[in-house]
Amino acid sequence: MNTKEELINEIERTPEPFLSEVLDFVHFLKTKASREKLDIAMMSESSLAKDWLKPEEDEAWQSL
Repeated sequence: MNTKEELINEIERTPEPFLSEVLDFVHFLKTKASREKLDIAMMSESSLAKDWLKPEEDEAWQSL
């Protein structure tokens, strides 16, 4: 049995009052993953900005 099947089985046996908390937790995990991706992108941007701000870069993009 894979993880998804095991989770579905657990959900089917979980009392209704707990299901809203399970759903909230799943939403939390998805939001957390999205934020982490955004944080990585922001860190990369500041690191890459050093190269983007060089005069050579401006010259390379002028013809576009």
